[in-house]
Amino acid sequence: MTAQILTTNYFDDPDVKLAQRAGDGDLTAFRQLYDSHHRRVYGLVLRLAGDFDTANDVTQEVFIQLWKHLATFKAQSKFTTWLHTVATRVAITELRKQTKRLQKIHLAGDEQSVFEQQLKHEDSADLGRLDQLIQRLPPQTRWVFVLHCIEGMRHEDVAEELGIAVGTSKAQVHRARTLLEEWLSHEDTE
Repeated sequence: MTAQILTTNYFDDPDVKLAQRAGDGDLTAFRQLYDSHHRRVYGLVLRLAGDFDTANDVTQEVFIQLWKHLATFKAQSKFTTWLHTVATRVAITELRKQTKRLQKIHLAGDEQSVFEQQLKHEDSADLGRLDQLIQRLPPQTRWVFVLHCIEGMRHEDVAEELGIAVGTSKAQVHRARTLLEEWLSHEDTE
Protein backbone atom coordinates (compact mmCIF):
# COMPACT_ATOMS: atom_id res chain seq x y z
CA MET A 1 0.00 0.00 0.00
CA THR A 2 1.17 3.49 -0.68
CA ALA A 3 1.17 6.34 1.79
CA GLN A 4 -1.63 7.99 -0.19
CA ILE A 5 -3.92 5.00 0.25
CA LEU A 6 -3.06 4.72 3.95
CA THR A 7 -3.88 8.33 4.70
CA THR A 8 -7.13 8.49 2.79
CA ASN A 9 -8.66 5.04 3.19
CA TYR A 10 -6.86 3.31 6.04
CA PHE A 11 -9.32 4.25 8.78
CA ASP A 12 -12.75 2.73 8.55
CA ASP A 13 -14.27 5.38 10.76
CA PRO A 14 -18.01 6.12 10.51
CA ASP A 15 -17.44 9.50 12.18
CA VAL A 16 -15.38 10.70 9.22
CA LYS A 17 -18.41 11.01 6.96
CA LEU A 18 -20.40 12.67 9.73
CA ALA A 19 -17.53 15.10 10.35
CA GLN A 20 -17.29 15.92 6.65
CA ARG A 21 -21.04 16.53 6.44
CA ALA A 22 -20.97 18.61 9.62
CA GLY A 23 -18.00 20.55 8.23
CA ASP A 24 -20.21 21.40 5.26
CA GLY A 25 -22.84 22.80 7.64
CA ASP A 26 -25.07 19.76 8.28
CA LEU A 27 -26.47 20.33 11.79
CA THR A 28 -27.95 16.83 12.00
CA ALA A 29 -24.53 15.30 11.39
CA PHE A 30 -23.01 17.59 14.00
CA ARG A 31 -25.71 16.58 16.50
CA GLN A 32 -24.87 12.90 15.89
CA LEU A 33 -21.18 13.61 16.55
CA TYR A 34 -22.11 15.51 19.70
CA ASP A 35 -24.36 12.71 20.93
CA SER A 36 -21.65 10.13 20.29
CA HIS A 37 -18.77 12.00 21.88
CA HIS A 38 -19.91 14.60 24.41
CA ARG A 39 -19.68 12.24 27.42
CA ARG A 40 -16.05 11.36 26.71
CA VAL A 41 -15.16 15.01 26.11
CA TYR A 42 -16.97 16.01 29.31
CA GLY A 43 -15.07 13.33 31.26
CA LEU A 44 -11.73 14.62 29.98
CA VAL A 45 -12.66 18.23 30.69
CA LEU A 46 -14.03 17.41 34.16
CA ARG A 47 -10.76 15.81 35.16
CA LEU A 48 -8.81 18.77 33.78
CA ALA A 49 -11.09 21.41 35.29
CA GLY A 50 -11.75 19.84 38.66
CA ASP A 51 -15.31 21.09 39.04
CA PHE A 52 -18.66 20.47 37.37
CA ASP A 53 -19.66 24.03 36.44
CA THR A 54 -16.35 24.77 34.77
CA ALA A 55 -16.44 21.39 33.01
CA ASN A 56 -19.91 22.16 31.63
CA ASP A 57 -18.80 25.57 30.36
CA VAL A 58 -15.57 24.30 28.85
CA THR A 59 -17.25 21.28 27.23
CA GLN A 60 -19.69 23.68 25.58
CA GLU A 61 -16.76 25.76 24.33
CA VAL A 62 -15.07 22.62 22.97
CA PHE A 63 -18.10 21.84 20.81
CA ILE A 64 -18.43 25.47 19.70
CA GLN A 65 -14.82 25.39 18.55
CA LEU A 66 -15.35 21.96 17.00
CA TRP A 67 -18.24 23.33 14.93
CA LYS A 68 -16.07 26.25 13.78
CA HIS A 69 -13.14 24.01 12.81
CA LEU A 70 -14.75 20.84 11.46
CA ALA A 71 -14.01 21.93 7.91
CA THR A 72 -10.29 21.63 8.73
CA PHE A 73 -10.59 17.91 9.61
CA LYS A 74 -8.66 16.10 6.86
CA ALA A 75 -9.41 12.49 7.90
CA GLN A 76 -5.72 11.65 8.18
CA SER A 77 -6.43 10.06 11.55
CA LYS A 78 -9.46 8.72 13.32
CA PHE A 79 -12.01 11.38 14.15
CA THR A 80 -11.77 10.57 17.86
CA THR A 81 -8.02 11.23 17.80
CA TRP A 82 -8.56 14.62 16.19
CA LEU A 83 -11.44 15.41 18.56
CA HIS A 84 -9.29 14.54 21.58
CA THR A 85 -6.61 16.94 20.36
CA VAL A 86 -9.14 19.72 19.78
CA ALA A 87 -10.82 19.09 23.15
CA THR A 88 -7.51 19.10 25.02
CA ARG A 89 -6.31 22.31 23.39
CA VAL A 90 -9.57 24.17 23.91
CA ALA A 91 -9.89 22.93 27.49
CA ILE A 92 -6.36 23.95 28.46
CA THR A 93 -6.77 27.36 26.81
CA GLU A 94 -10.10 27.98 28.56
CA LEU A 95 -8.81 26.75 31.91
CA ARG A 96 -5.80 29.04 31.66
CA LYS A 97 -8.11 31.98 30.96
CA GLN A 98 -10.30 31.08 33.92
CA THR A 99 -7.29 30.65 36.20
CA LYS A 100 -6.12 34.14 35.27
CA ARG A 101 -9.62 35.54 35.90
CA LEU A 102 -9.78 33.84 39.31
CA GLN A 103 -6.40 35.24 40.25
CA LYS A 104 -7.73 38.74 39.54
CA ILE A 105 -10.71 38.30 41.85
CA HIS A 106 -9.95 39.89 45.18
CA LEU A 107 -12.47 38.91 47.80
CA ALA A 108 -11.99 39.98 51.39
CA GLY A 109 -11.60 37.79 54.49
CA ASP A 110 -14.26 35.13 54.98
CA GLU A 111 -15.71 35.62 51.51
CA GLN A 112 -12.43 34.37 49.99
CA SER A 113 -12.34 31.16 52.03
CA VAL A 114 -16.04 30.46 51.35
CA PHE A 115 -15.42 31.01 47.63
CA GLU A 116 -12.40 28.66 47.63
CA GLN A 117 -14.30 25.97 49.56
CA GLN A 118 -17.13 26.09 47.02
CA LEU A 119 -14.64 25.68 44.17
CA LYS A 120 -12.93 22.74 45.82
CA HIS A 121 -15.88 20.80 47.21
CA GLU A 122 -18.91 21.57 45.09
CA ASP A 123 -20.61 18.35 44.00
CA SER A 124 -17.56 16.32 45.00
CA ALA A 125 -19.67 13.55 46.55
CA ASP A 126 -20.60 12.41 43.04
CA LEU A 127 -17.00 11.67 42.07
CA GLY A 128 -14.91 8.64 42.85
CA ARG A 129 -12.30 9.10 45.56
CA LEU A 130 -9.39 9.31 43.13
CA ASP A 131 -11.21 11.97 41.09
CA GLN A 132 -11.82 13.93 44.30
CA LEU A 133 -8.12 13.82 45.09
CA ILE A 134 -7.15 14.73 41.52
CA GLN A 135 -9.27 17.87 41.93
CA ARG A 136 -7.06 18.92 44.84
CA LEU A 137 -3.91 18.94 42.69
CA PRO A 138 -2.61 22.34 41.54
CA PRO A 139 -3.95 23.13 38.04
CA GLN A 140 -0.84 22.43 35.93
CA THR A 141 -0.01 19.33 37.93
CA ARG A 142 -3.60 18.10 37.46
CA TRP A 143 -3.51 18.82 33.71
CA VAL A 144 -0.25 16.92 33.22
CA PHE A 145 -1.42 14.01 35.39
CA VAL A 146 -4.75 13.70 33.57
CA LEU A 147 -3.25 13.96 30.10
CA HIS A 148 -0.38 11.56 30.76
CA CYS A 149 -1.70 9.07 33.32
CA ILE A 150 -5.40 8.98 32.51
CA GLU A 151 -5.57 9.93 28.83
CA GLY A 152 -2.34 8.11 27.97
CA MET A 153 -0.53 10.91 26.17
CA ARG A 154 3.26 10.70 25.89
CA HIS A 155 5.30 13.22 27.92
CA GLU A 156 6.50 14.79 24.67
CA ASP A 157 2.91 15.39 23.55
CA VAL A 158 1.84 16.71 26.96
CA ALA A 159 4.81 19.07 26.98
CA GLU A 160 4.01 20.35 23.51
CA GLU A 161 0.31 20.75 24.34
CA LEU A 162 0.96 22.70 27.54
CA GLY A 163 4.01 24.61 26.33
CA ILE A 164 6.32 23.14 28.96
CA ALA A 165 9.52 21.12 28.90
CA VAL A 166 9.37 17.31 28.78
CA GLY A 167 11.24 17.23 32.08
CA THR A 168 8.60 19.48 33.62
CA SER A 169 5.91 17.08 32.45
CA LYS A 170 7.72 14.18 34.08
CA ALA A 171 8.30 16.16 37.26
CA GLN A 172 4.63 17.16 37.45
CA VAL A 173 3.53 13.52 37.10
CA HIS A 174 5.93 12.55 39.86
CA ARG A 175 4.63 15.40 42.03
CA ALA A 176 1.01 14.37 41.38
CA ARG A 177 1.69 10.74 42.25
CA THR A 178 3.54 11.72 45.42
CA LEU A 179 0.71 14.01 46.55
CA LEU A 180 -1.98 11.45 45.72
CA GLU A 181 -0.13 8.68 47.57
CA GLU A 182 0.38 10.96 50.56
CA TRP A 183 -3.29 11.96 50.67
CA LEU A 184 -4.41 8.35 50.30
CA SER A 185 -2.06 7.15 53.04
CA HIS A 186 -3.36 9.84 55.43
CA GLU A 187 -6.90 8.66 54.76
CA ASP A 188 -5.92 5.06 55.49
CA THR A 189 -4.47 6.02 58.89
CA GLU A 190 -7.53 8.03 59.92
